[in-house]
Amino acid sequence: MVRGVLRFLAAALLLAGVGCARDVPGARLPVEALVVGNSRVTAELAANREDRARGLMFRESMPEDHGMLFIYPVEAPLVFWMKNTPLPLSIAFADSGGRILRIADMEPYSEEPIHSGSPVRYALEMNRGWFDRHGVFAGDAIQGIPLIPVE
Repeated sequence: MVRGVLRFLAAALLLAGVGCARDVPGARLPVEALVVGNSRVTAELAANREDRARGLMFRESMPEDHGMLFIYPVEAPLVFWMKNTPLPLSIAFADSGGRILRIADMEPYSEEPIHSGSPVRYALEMNRGWFDRHGVFAGDAIQGIPLIPVE
């Protein structure tokens, strides 16, 4: 009896996670629940060259606690820009352990380069000001980053 209840709960949790991407307007990539500082977020995972290059281009809106996590195969200095991106965003650059090293604001449609400042493996884009509103600063961590194949 207990085993059956546990299987039911596990299946329900799995299905809840699978449906997550369908509930986010504009989401087109796999979605993962993360903890950033002390706040929960839902992030689309951009883990290959094509998805990282497109990023949030052409996206008109994004829910408040939703973002995009760019995952790279190894730590390296990164540069982002906002070409074809109408959303005002903030970006957090994080090392292989998920520790945030730098947070920067980005202007819609700007081609000004935004540098990570040091080698990083992850970049998390959120609506502009999200990190400030949630008290997230350099030194805080992004937790729950999945171990997935990265191209």
